[in-house]
Amino acid sequence: MKNTMKKPVAIPAEKLHPFAGHPFKVKDDEEMNTLIESVQTQGILSPLIVRPIENTDEYEVISGHRRLHAAVKAGITEVPALIVSLDRDAAAIVLVDSNLHREHILPSEKAFAYKMKAEALAHKGYRTDLTSVQVAPKLATEQIAEDAGTSKDTIKRYIRLTNLIPEILQYVDDGRIAFTPAVELSYLNEQEQYDLLEQMELNDCTPSLSQACRFKKMSGEEGLTLEVIATVMSEEKANQREMFKVPMERIRKYVPNANTKQAEDFVMKACEHYRRYLIRQRDRER
Repeated sequence: MKNTMKKPVAIPAEKLHPFAGHPFKVKDDEEMNTLIESVQTQGILSPLIVRPIENTDEYEVISGHRRLHAAVKAGITEVPALIVSLDRDAAAIVLVDSNLHREHILPSEKAFAYKMKAEALAHKGYRTDLTSVQVAPKLATEQIAEDAGTSKDTIKRYIRLTNLIPEILQYVDDGRIAFTPAVELSYLNEQEQYDLLEQMELNDCTPSLSQACRFKKMSGEEGLTLEVIATVMSEEKANQREMFKVPMERIRKYVPNANTKQAEDFVMKACEHYRRYLIRQRDRER
C-alpha cells in the first residue's frame, strides 16, 4: 500500500461508505451483537482501512465494514481509520485478502470474493478466463490459490457459484445444497434454474449430486424442460427410501415454539410413549 498514513485518524462515520459491490455480508446476528458490545466497552481496537473518494472529503471502506456497522449501532460518531491511496483494483485485492481469514465465511461470499479478486488481477495483467466451462489452470486463479492456501481448481469452482440464481445460492449458504452439486447446477441457464427452484420448493427437496450431474449434461445437450426436471426430482433417493414426511404445521400446534430439531425430538418421544402404551394394552389383554 502506498502513502499509508503512519497513524489512524478519526473520521466521522457519516463520511465512510461501503466498498461498492463488496461480497461480504454485514448481518445483525449474534456475532454482530457481540462486536457491538465490544465496541461499546473498548472502542474500535483495530482501525478501519479506507481510501479517499475522488473530489470529495469522504472515504470508501476497504477493510472494516463490520466494525463500522457495529460502531454506528453503538452510537459512535467517529471511528479510527488508516487512509491509503489505492486504485479500485488494488483496493479490491486488499479487501478480499483482509476478509478471507474470518472464521465464518459463506460459500457465496467466497465465490464473489474470488471473482472480484480475479477480475482485479486481470486488470493488472494476469491472464484469466471466468467464462470457461473447463476447470483449467490460469495465472489469476493460481495467484488467488497461492494467497488463499488452496488449489486453483477450487478457486475456479467457487467462482462458478456466481452463476447460480440468488435463490439457489441461498440454498448453498444455508447448507441445503452441498458445494459439489451446486457447482454442477451452476451450468444450468437462468430459466432452467428457476424451473428447478420451483420443483425444489414444491417438493421440499434438493437434487443429489447424481441428479445435478444429469441436469448439467442434459442442459448442455438438448436443454432442460420443466417436465424433465420434475420427473428427475420425483425419483426416490437412496437415503429417502425409508423416510416419510410430516408437514411442520401439523406438529406446530403441539410444540409451537420448537425448532426443527426440537420438533423431531418431540415426535420421537411421542412415538416411544405410544409404543409403550400399546405394549401395556397388549399385556392387559393377555
